[in-house]
Amino acid sequence: MAGCIDAGHGPKVDFAIPVKGDRVPSGPDWLHEIKHDGYRMMLRRENDRVRLITKGGYDWTKRYPWIVETALKIRTSQFVLDGEAVVLGVEGMSDFRALHSGKYDDEVQFYAFDILSGEGDDYRRLPLSMRKANLARLLTRRAEGIFLAPFERGEIGPDLFRHACIMGLEGLVSKHADRAYSPGRCTHWIKNKNPKHPAYTRVKDQF
Repeated sequence: MAGCIDAGHGPKVDFAIPVKGDRVPSGPDWLHEIKHDGYRMMLRRENDRVRLITKGGYDWTKRYPWIVETALKIRTSQFVLDGEAVVLGVEGMSDFRALHSGKYDDEVQFYAFDILSGEGDDYRRLPLSMRKANLARLLTRRAEGIFLAPFERGEIGPDLFRHACIMGLEGLVSKHADRAYSPGRCTHWIKNKNPKHPAYTRVKDQF
């Protein structure tokens, strides 16, 4: 993993980026995650050092102390997680305005949906279903501040997207369960966005 996430001001981190979908996959090999409205991050811990790196390669570790404190409480001393930094409102929905304002940095949590490595083992070539299992084990009995992204599998995808739109959520990301982690535009990660959500027309952050 040494070349994947380097200095915060160095080369951009190699994130897997979902492609825009025109429909939600409904086959049995697809996993579906609710899309939270936040900042995409990689969370890296190396023993007593924790870093939060943005898509642009910036180090935002000092911005979000709750995430860092929680990462240090996890028993595993080395891991790299992919996810979103979010502020959750009273109903458990992400609040991008609150996040972007910077007024609630102490309340920002990490919504973890993938794991790239753990205890020195590179997981990127494993199928997503196995990475999900490793991520769940890592976050078992974890403290608040980092939470595991729930997902549903198979034919439920279109119905899940419809309900996400009714609830006012940003949308859904569908991922093929058998594929490895692929940096760059990833055709087996498909994002369907709620057209009525503010994020549908908002220019995403480039940090």
